[in-house]
Amino acid sequence: MIKFNLQLPISIFKEGKYFIAYTPVLDLSTSGKNYDQVKKRFNEVVIIFFEELIKKGTLSDVLGNLGWQKIKNQWVPPNLISQESEKIQLSVA
Repeated sequence: MIKFNLQLPISIFKEGKYFIAYTPVLDLSTSGKNYDQVKKRFNEVVIIFFEELIKKGTLSDVLGNLGWQKIKNQWVPPNLISQESEKIQLSVA
């Protein structure tokens, strides 16, 4: 059994009637009808994600491709430095 104690950055958006939870360090998202539901579903999808990686034997490959590092037998996600909203003006022909 592999144990994880993770601190993941999560962005939660509202799109129409639904809430979307996303973490860039796993490139993983889920949706829900309200904030509490999306948080619960997000936790569930992270657990399923790791269970499947371990079951398939692809944990090292997938996490490595996502920028994670194994330090002292513990997987560490990349540091999220900033999450910002930036206005960009485009002129597209």
